[in-house]
Amino acid sequence: MLELLSEEESKTGFLHLTNGFECFFFRLELPFVTAAMVQKYQSPIRVYKHPFELIMAAYERRFPTCPLIPMFVASDTVSEYKSEDGAIHVIERRCKLDIDAPRLLKKIAGVDYVYFVQKNSLNRRERTLHIEAYNETFSNRVIINEHCSYTVHPDNEDWTCFEQSASLDIKSFFGFESTVEKIAMKQYTSNIKKGKEIIEYYLKQLEEEGITFVPRWTPPVACKLESSTSHMRRPVSPAINVPDSATKEGLNSKEILNTSSSPSELTAGTPDDKLDADYIKRYLGDLTPMQESCLIRLRQWLQETHKGKIPKDEHILRFLRARDFNIDKAREILCQSLTWRKQHQVDYILDTWNPPQVLQDYYAGGWHHHDKDGRPLYVLRLGQMDTKGLVRALGEEALLRYVLSINEEGLRRCEENTKVFGRPISSWTCLVDLEGLNMRHLWRPGVKALLRIIEVVEANYPETLGRLLILRAPRVFPVLWTLVSPFIDDNTRKKFLIYAGNDYQGPGGLLDYIDKEIIPDFLGGECMCEVPEGGLVPKSLYRTAEELENEDIKLWTETIYQSASVFKGAPHEVLIQIVDASSVITWDFDVCKGDIVFNIFHSKRAPQPPKKDSLGAHSITSPGGNNVQLIDKVWQLGRDYSMVESPLICKEGESVQGSHVTRWPGFYILQWKFHSMPACAATNLPRVDDVLASLQVSSHKCKVMYYTEVIGSEDFRGSMTSLESSHSGFSQLSAATTSSSQSHSSSMISR
Repeated sequence: MLELLSEEESKTGFLHLTNGFECFFFRLELPFVTAAMVQKYQSPIRVYKHPFELIMAAYERRFPTCPLIPMFVASDTVSEYKSEDGAIHVIERRCKLDIDAPRLLKKIAGVDYVYFVQKNSLNRRERTLHIEAYNETFSNRVIINEHCSYTVHPDNEDWTCFEQSASLDIKSFFGFESTVEKIAMKQYTSNIKKGKEIIEYYLKQLEEEGITFVPRWTPPVACKLESSTSHMRRPVSPAINVPDSATKEGLNSKEILNTSSSPSELTAGTPDDKLDADYIKRYLGDLTPMQESCLIRLRQWLQETHKGKIPKDEHILRFLRARDFNIDKAREILCQSLTWRKQHQVDYILDTWNPPQVLQDYYAGGWHHHDKDGRPLYVLRLGQMDTKGLVRALGEEALLRYVLSINEEGLRRCEENTKVFGRPISSWTCLVDLEGLNMRHLWRPGVKALLRIIEVVEANYPETLGRLLILRAPRVFPVLWTLVSPFIDDNTRKKFLIYAGNDYQGPGGLLDYIDKEIIPDFLGGECMCEVPEGGLVPKSLYRTAEELENEDIKLWTETIYQSASVFKGAPHEVLIQIVDASSVITWDFDVCKGDIVFNIFHSKRAPQPPKKDSLGAHSITSPGGNNVQLIDKVWQLGRDYSMVESPLICKEGESVQGSHVTRWPGFYILQWKFHSMPACAATNLPRVDDVLASLQVSSHKCKVMYYTEVIGSEDFRGSMTSLESSHSGFSQLSAATTSSSQSHSSSMISR
């Protein structure tokens, strides 16, 4: 049968379905796949700077047919209702569409036309139009529902807002199920924009006819006495106070809300706080309708489940772009990042942390004007920097925190430049000068620190690097690049431009990206660059491994959580001594990497504290890292200690909160044990520890962030059974968590 189709037709077919205002298009592709799926769409608010009544006059001209939509063949009125005072008008239409599909597909489907039912409810008194549409054809196979609304702008009664949501549920469609979902987005994109063009087309037609004003509805004389004491209700809308001057200048509420907030803090939002299409274009860029929908839906999910501050729209958009607008994947890495930010107080780093003087003197990097695209420009003279000296003097944690502060400052500068240049600027340009790079930069602990920093930045600041210019790359650079490049995302690597020697001065070089006036003096330019020159860190500033460890702990005292590494064959254990029976042990932990098994044991014997294995300042971390093991290897389960709860398997990315009521006094041991090979849920890139496996005993490593507390049973609120644990994808962000199959009920402990 496929021989009856042309080559193009055999690859794709089209099913065109339309509703009251916009159009759904679905392209059908081979091969045949049977899978149930639901696709949702949510539009931003589109603003027409025309009164509601004039928009309605333009809208009505779409019927019974619309020449701008050739497939819209006809529409018949099924039922109609008008109130006596003329305020309410409800009309139901049956719309006929000539589907654009291969002739063979029409024969298989057994239809030449597709029918939709559309119900329009116009309320002239409240100045609203609500549209509901659903498919009549194939309703037992495909379920399409769409809701549209026209309302008065909340801050300007002479403007009209349009909003739309839709859902597609494919039960079965002759084997084309999975392909319907794929093409919906591609074809729907072009036709959503066309919907606004249609309204504007008829507005222009009205203007040519001399119709530029349509009076508002007024009650008949008989009704005036009844309604004289009543007030016209305005449509439900976000409650935002906007200065009169701002409204006159044409700024919408969302712009005021966003531009007035501090760049370094996360803006709060409510489920009723909706994005405006003009705001998206002005501050976030040109997004397709499907990309707009993904942003709005992910934002709404955060507003509904996250009880604290939510990220700014620009921040959410970065994570969506990093996962090609796959909402589930973007939500996963975003939740992990938000938990990480919360645990380490990253939101306040610019206000609360001052870099050590060593960094200010010897870290050869700093901000320097902007590139030709308006992106903030960061200059790093890596070849002049003593990476070994900085690691020996400061340790990894201080370097990491400094890099985080640089990234936070970059986000702030992007927001400032967005306002200055009047266009969305969401990333920065980094210029790396490698003049002076040599083998001392390949010192193993220094490379390890660099890889860890790259891993953290990739996970928490995606799509923030617009361009990376690497200048004066020496012969040793390929060695460093071989070590570093596996940790850099493919999309990020495409933004790298590498120049050897003085190639950056020729065609296609630095002048293509940076104005001549701001090229740093050390690169042959005339602009004095205030970036520190670096140099060797004096050995007198070096510190021992113990001093660095104490400093690392000091740096992270803001969080009540503790970090632990869990290796294969080396679990992490926490000892809790219980004096009074019926006490309650509570816990809250996040599985940051890998899969673990959580256990609770009891022993009458006091475990001996492990001996500290102190390594030299030049050494790599021991296989056990900072994990603690309390259960002696000679102990036997059932004799020396007992298991008081069934093991709980916890997957990477989960948050677990729970409690246990103790039955006996003695020593309780909370244990996190390696379960399986770590699986990276956020990215396919290799982990730092995997690449450094040759330097360490084992790369089988998991990581948890945990907090425990013991409280008296009389102080514990809520009924519970043993091991009451709740799971979620980082449930600090979730109002409702999903209980594990091994847990009996959910017990959220508030502190």
